[in-house]
Amino acid sequence: MRNIRLPLGERSYRIVIGSRIISRAGHLIRSLSIGTDAFIISNPLVARLYAARLKRSLKSTGVSSFLEIIPDSEKAKSISVAERVLERIASRDTFKKVFIIALGGGVAGDLAGFLASVYKRGVPYVQIPTTLLAQVDSSIGGKVALDLPVAKNMVGSFYQPRMVISDTDVLKTLPRRQLANGMAEIIKYGIIKDPGLFTYLEKNYRRVLSADPRALEYVIGRSAAIKAAIVSKDEYDTTGLRAILNYGHTIGHAVEATSGYSGRYSHGEAVAVGMICAARISHILGMLNEKTLTRITALIKNCGLPTSLKGVSLPAIVKASRHDKKFVNKKTRLVLPKAIGKVKIVEGVPEDIIVEALKTTGGSM
Repeated sequence: MRNIRLPLGERSYRIVIGSRIISRAGHLIRSLSIGTDAFIISNPLVARLYAARLKRSLKSTGVSSFLEIIPDSEKAKSISVAERVLERIASRDTFKKVFIIALGGGVAGDLAGFLASVYKRGVPYVQIPTTLLAQVDSSIGGKVALDLPVAKNMVGSFYQPRMVISDTDVLKTLPRRQLANGMAEIIKYGIIKDPGLFTYLEKNYRRVLSADPRALEYVIGRSAAIKAAIVSKDEYDTTGLRAILNYGHTIGHAVEATSGYSGRYSHGEAVAVGMICAARISHILGMLNEKTLTRITALIKNCGLPTSLKGVSLPAIVKASRHDKKFVNKKTRLVLPKAIGKVKIVEGVPEDIIVEALKTTGGSM
């Protein structure tokens, strides 16, 4: 197992990465002394594959558990679903020390984390991410949220898990599209902070997409370490450092919202297009050279991620992006790459330049 510590004083926690560690989750969780009654939140497919194994592991250490199934889509991050699950937790909470476990991808993690942050003004929770994207990104850092129809993650809070348990073995069952989905966030880490990781991906993307254990452990560990280092210095997104993690997300979230969270574009696919748009904006502004733009585009394409948009309205994307939380004083606030491993936050990018970059993606006006 690989252990990465996210240092946050009293809220510090471990990110544990390894193969077949869901079977050892009970002992890992028991060591936290956070309670004896677990409320597990998962979706149908993940629950069918891993819930029994997790429940057995918990039971072996004296922890009882109850499983709650949520829809397997972004629509699970709704106020109506949150209300239903809160009522279920309350109806089952006849114990002194209840805690929550998120078993699934980013949707399960976001919902479970948000519910943990508000139930009884906060109860402990543990992240057990089962997608590559969740293991490298959404399970780490404490941003938890629900969606509103107008935009993603509009109702949320900062609430850190007590532990993240990333079992690389579960990734072997993921379809290639899901692995590519996670690759978008890993590429992001290379662009914003680590040229070595980006170069590794250029040479080894096939190994990651084929779920090679050593390649997976390396990219998950490196991504988790980068995010942990950033979050430890800017937990509440106040200094501007954490904002670089949003590279590709302003346009990406707008693409998802414009698509009605229908699954036409997964989160990683939307972020991939968002990263290319941001790189093109940077190139138009004279910040990024043609060679680097080509490298970014090529790696995204090689990983099976989209480099263009189809069936979406560009005006609708622009409109949706105005609701993004990263807007300041009604001005755009974009993370733009200057080189591999170096980005800059730029405010006030003219809307016509954003539209110009979007037009090259092929969306309709």
